[in-house]
Amino acid sequence: MLTSLAYQPDGHALRTVVPLVDRTIYPVDQYPDGQWDYYRYYNTRFEAAVADLDADLAASLASIFRPGDPAGIGKVSPNAMVTRNGGRFGAAHRAPPTEPDSALWPPADFDVLVQTFKAHGFRPSCAWYMNDDANIAYARKALNGGRLSQPVLFVNGDFDQICSITGNRQGDPMRATCPDLTVTSMPAGHWLPLERKAEHIEAIRTWLRSKKL
Repeated sequence: MLTSLAYQPDGHALRTVVPLVDRTIYPVDQYPDGQWDYYRYYNTRFEAAVADLDADLAASLASIFRPGDPAGIGKVSPNAMVTRNGGRFGAAHRAPPTEPDSALWPPADFDVLVQTFKAHGFRPSCAWYMNDDANIAYARKALNGGRLSQPVLFVNGDFDQICSITGNRQGDPMRATCPDLTVTSMPAGHWLPLERKAEHIEAIRTWLRSKKL
């Protein structure tokens, strides 16, 4: 079962996802990495990227965990302009004061999230973006070339400007290697499990029943 991020049989890395960018939204001469520019920024300015996020942990987390916006469909994501802006937060190099969205994170849960990040900051989570070679090497060891013969469910966020598979090629590798694939979409952004908690659980239950799993 996959949510928000489609299965990439060749490994999730810049070199596997950038070729799938929707060039009707992101012309290659203006946005060479498309919506994945923020990913490139980690690779080229890792220390700066982490420092900006660590400058105010609570504000950074609150600004990252936002609900999807239907007005963003078909438009350039802010994540496509991180490099040209000199970082996620531009010249300020810190997140603006931002209140957490209580529909996504009840206050007590958000407080725990912030306290957890105080231990090590954003460095460990951001470091994942530095592991493209390892991710690709791991994917190449998969049986049957990464083909998944078992039933697979993908829950897509319609308002996800980064990872939605609607109207673009991002889901093509998953479709090609998952012959028993079920795709369901919800009106949500990237943080779909937080935005649509009950609906997400019900979608999984319905799929499990339909597959008699």
